[in-house]
Amino acid sequence: MEVKKIGLWTSTSLVIGNMIGAGVFMMPAALAPYGGISIFGWLFSAIGALLLAKVFGKLSVLVRHKNGGPYAYTRAGLGDFAGFIVAWGYWISVWVSNAAIAIAFVSALSVLFPILETNAIYAVLVGLGAIWVLTWVNSRGVRESGKLQVVTTLLKLIPLIVIIIGGLFFFDIANFTPFNPSSETPMAAIAITAAMTLYAFLGVESATVPAGNIENPEKTIPRATLLGTVVTTLIYMLSTVVVMGMIPSDLLSHSPAPFADAMAIMAGEWGRDMIAIGAAIAAFGGLNGWILIQSQIAMATAQDDLFPRVFRKENKKGVPILGLVIGSILSSIVMLMNYTGGLVEQFKFIILLSTLCTLVPYLFTSASYGLILIERKYQMKNKISTVGIGILSFFFSLWAIYGAGEEAVYWGFLLLLAGIPFYIWMKYRNNKNN
Repeated sequence: MEVKKIGLWTSTSLVIGNMIGAGVFMMPAALAPYGGISIFGWLFSAIGALLLAKVFGKLSVLVRHKNGGPYAYTRAGLGDFAGFIVAWGYWISVWVSNAAIAIAFVSALSVLFPILETNAIYAVLVGLGAIWVLTWVNSRGVRESGKLQVVTTLLKLIPLIVIIIGGLFFFDIANFTPFNPSSETPMAAIAITAAMTLYAFLGVESATVPAGNIENPEKTIPRATLLGTVVTTLIYMLSTVVVMGMIPSDLLSHSPAPFADAMAIMAGEWGRDMIAIGAAIAAFGGLNGWILIQSQIAMATAQDDLFPRVFRKENKKGVPILGLVIGSILSSIVMLMNYTGGLVEQFKFIILLSTLCTLVPYLFTSASYGLILIERKYQMKNKISTVGIGILSFFFSLWAIYGAGEEAVYWGFLLLLAGIPFYIWMKYRNNKNN
């Protein structure tokens, strides 16, 4: 049976939807202690994200019709072992992050339904319900998942656009004085805020992972990746600046829901509910997109015999159904950990590790890009700019990993190395079967 593919707008919505999660609704409060200078932090991380978007777009042309995104590109340039390490860390990071997104979904709904904040059983049931409903949607095919992604992406953008436009009428430039209220030097403040905002761009590679399910991937993926990153950058920066201009920094830095406070200024209490709905939709849409990604990355790796064959078993819709279910089971387990008091801190730490394991593939992909150009003696019209993009994205990724902190890097490195015995076992099995 022929699998229906997705086009430009669905691919773009996958990029936007996976980057804009519920976390963006807290970003103005996190940046408030640094004031207006945080705008430069946004600019710095946005430039890095755009560089990565260009690298992923170019690699989608160089490594054609290949699912797996960062894994496929790393394997093409650096070989099986590097490809496996990227797939191992990336796959773990996605299903762990999905648990966090499910919790963010429940947290957003708790504004509308306070019982979710006081009753752990109801909260767990709603979180698990979101994971498994979206697992079922994804089991229906990439096209069905893509349709839902388009709808949720449009819905999550509405409250953000309303605040960007409406907030201008309540904007007070005096809220940006002093421009750097922190005790840090200007350069240090920019570096800190750039590191904070960088994590909001995780997901820039989303359109490259299901490459085999995208129509005309050589043109669609580069366009979707760049367009999605540009739209996301504009939404992030404009909405943050407007909210910071509406609420004084001393109040904003202590706000548990800055966008809700901004909407309340504009429209009263019903505005808070609108933002809560927007945050819930943002989390729901992000969860849908990442559930798609988790099954596709495992399938691509299994097709190269670097993951167990169970991950490449497809249903009649062309979906790697067992990989989809296994990933969601693991996400469910991690989500349940959050509602077990003694494991809350461990859960937060795992989320930090998963972020690092998403950044490492960016580094490997940037390096692989340069190697592929060299090995294939790729004829470049503008050699300096083409190679320069890869070099800059490599060092940006390296800086981002540094910014994650020494503890995360230490444990993240151990997590990646823990995959080596699994890699050896897979090679042993492959040689035995051959």
